[in-house]
Amino acid sequence: MNYILKNENAVYYECGFSCDNELFIAFNNERYFITDARYTTEAKEQIKNAEVVEARNLYKAAREIIRKSGVKRIYYDPNDFSCADFSELSKLRIDWRKSVHLSWKKRVIKSEEEIALIKRSVELNAEAFDVFVKKLQECEGWSEKRLHFEAIAYLSRFGEYNLSFDPIFAIDENAAKPHALPSEKRLEKGDLVLFDAGIKYKRYCSDRTRTAFYGEGIQFGKEQRFSNPKIQKAYDVVQKAQERAIEAARSGMRAKDLDKVAREIIDKSEFKGAFVHSLGHGVGLDIHEMPFINARNEQILEDGMVFTIEPGIYIPGEFGIRIEDMVVLRNGRAEVL
Repeated sequence: MNYILKNENAVYYECGFSCDNELFIAFNNERYFITDARYTTEAKEQIKNAEVVEARNLYKAAREIIRKSGVKRIYYDPNDFSCADFSELSKLRIDWRKSVHLSWKKRVIKSEEEIALIKRSVELNAEAFDVFVKKLQECEGWSEKRLHFEAIAYLSRFGEYNLSFDPIFAIDENAAKPHALPSEKRLEKGDLVLFDAGIKYKRYCSDRTRTAFYGEGIQFGKEQRFSNPKIQKAYDVVQKAQERAIEAARSGMRAKDLDKVAREIIDKSEFKGAFVHSLGHGVGLDIHEMPFINARNEQILEDGMVFTIEPGIYIPGEFGIRIEDMVVLRNGRAEVL
């Protein structure tokens, strides 16, 4: 397949380097990394499998390379190029073919090397959770905004690692918003805490969520005891849904059928309809990539796929609960990373 890429992670996957101004072209046995003078030295040092082309106008350089090659058809992902970008490309009148999620499809089955990098990212993230939860012991009265700031510091090891995404630290009713923004709400004894965070290791992401009771202390283990009976019931249902989904995950099943395993458990409880997002998503160089474990996805799950399993229950104005782990399919079954 002849193709052109712009997305940084897609380009990094192809050649081991990327920047914020680049194009990558692959056809026949030729591969080109096009960038401007700010990045050419570093690109030449790090890229071993593509020719580095320096250009002030990347699209003009790309058109010229393609024209000289004689290639008549090139695939591109329409998600990666703005209308303005594509208008520049299409000045060259060849057969431009859309291939939605072109790079994600190539990356959906992870190599053993990739799985090892992801596993290390998961381990480092879990260690950061353990350090941060000790800090929380002394944070009574602190606002979500302050705790969000502290979470970034502890997860990144004060700048050693980049984060997979902006962490979520939510208390009680704010946790009912799956992607809650930090507020001035203050942490008090008896509160529910939802913490969702991840770090990157050599560009590969991790993602983990724990929901916990803040009493005389706090711990991020999966066994939790809440003072509110309704919250405890909801937590037990979410925990059961997650455990069953992990047990049920198989290579060869449809993504939608795995989502159904967890969703049916929640919908058969008194919390029917309170699971408002998909069961999970793929994780790799991007924090959200294929496969998407939702009620509509017919994609067949295969060995080597890495994804989250994260059921939740959200009661607006009261509380939210989510438990999330990452798994890889190996030998037909899910292995928790």
